[in-house]
Amino acid sequence: MIQITIDGIPCTCKKGEKLLAVARRNNIFIPTLCHHDGLPGMGSCRLCVVEVTESGRTKVVVSCLYPVRGEIEVVTNSERILAHRKMILALLRKRAPKSDVIAHMCEAFGAPDLPVASFDGGKCILCGLCVRACDLIGAGSVATRTLLKKLAGQGCAYPVAGAGVIAMVNRGTTKSVSTPYDEPSEICIGCGGCANVCPTGEITVTETDDGRTIWGKEFKFAFCKECGELLGTDKEVRYAAQRGGRDPDFLCPACRQKRSADAMADAFGRR
Repeated sequence: MIQITIDGIPCTCKKGEKLLAVARRNNIFIPTLCHHDGLPGMGSCRLCVVEVTESGRTKVVVSCLYPVRGEIEVVTNSERILAHRKMILALLRKRAPKSDVIAHMCEAFGAPDLPVASFDGGKCILCGLCVRACDLIGAGSVATRTLLKKLAGQGCAYPVAGAGVIAMVNRGTTKSVSTPYDEPSEICIGCGGCANVCPTGEITVTETDDGRTIWGKEFKFAFCKECGELLGTDKEVRYAAQRGGRDPDFLCPACRQKRSADAMADAFGRR
């Protein structure tokens, strides 16, 4: 174990543990936008910068990516760091002028209003969280694309997938997140994972009693055939079942457990 100090507070961590994780475990606040505990760090928003002093030398690092390898002193709110964050937020406000999240953070940190034109964009700050979520845990992952190709070869209704559901497209001021050719994706299962991790609420999800619309595509909801509990989209349930090597039973966990228990009771003559 390694001993470090963050804002004068002694902290213990494992070698290689990310600095942001150490700070959060010790209830030390470091602002973030592009970080999610369930996904690898990327450091695209740069809000989590801190000062690290090691062997008498001080440098600014991105805490979500910085691995602790030895004894260090960390400062999370020095004048230098606060100036960095103010400028980052001021730039993000120009990138995403319609984002209430960014506006509130700018007000909280005292970010200046830069005398430059804003982009025509909405709320997206191009952090890439949605793309990473889709690529690592959704229908855009390599493992999922391989599975979908296999299922397609077996006559499954899922098409052969050749790309992720969403990705960064274009360059410069026109860069954005979109589906291929801005068309509804055939391999999207409507899980909504991208919208759940979006820090600014840019990704729109519309839901009714019967289904969900996301990325310009409509998905029907699937419900437990025993109790009527919402399971997710029909495509999501079928995909999860096929990924587990079974046919979809359209049962919630509680009803599935009850059915298994009843089957065992019948088998052993206890009912």
